[in-house]
Amino acid sequence: MTTPLTAPNRAPWPPIVYLAAIAVSIVLLIVYPLPWIEGPLNDILFAAGWLLAAAGAFIGIAAVRVMHKAKTTIMPNRVSEHLVTSGPFSFTRNPIYLGNTMITLGIGLIVGSIWFLLAGLIAAFIVEKLTIRPEEKHLEARFGKRYRDYAARVRRWL
Repeated sequence: MTTPLTAPNRAPWPPIVYLAAIAVSIVLLIVYPLPWIEGPLNDILFAAGWLLAAAGAFIGIAAVRVMHKAKTTIMPNRVSEHLVTSGPFSFTRNPIYLGNTMITLGIGLIVGSIWFLLAGLIAAFIVEKLTIRPEEKHLEARFGKRYRDYAARVRRWL
């Protein structure tokens, strides 16, 4: 059981998971490229990919700024000092992880690779199991009813 003074994780998993997903996607794209949509829809998906990646970067940067302003850590292997519920945390409990997932999916649409789309979804699943669930237990132990009320009104992803 997580106590209020115990960090939720021993390692900062999410950056490693998303970078590994991108690296594996690049290797698979080179070694085993899969067919992609042709024609005008490809151009639409390319533009949507840039928008998705830019939105993901914006959400992630905004979340880091809000956390920095609140003087709490962004590292999942450190104890949270404050419960942040403003900015992007007002519509998702995990804006940094959401942003990383959006960037990975956006890259897939930009380069036209199903591998990035699959890897982005798998990375999100892994991050939820390795990081988000332990963080939620940590935040509930640390902030109690304030966190439970927040979790009841704001979704984990979207």
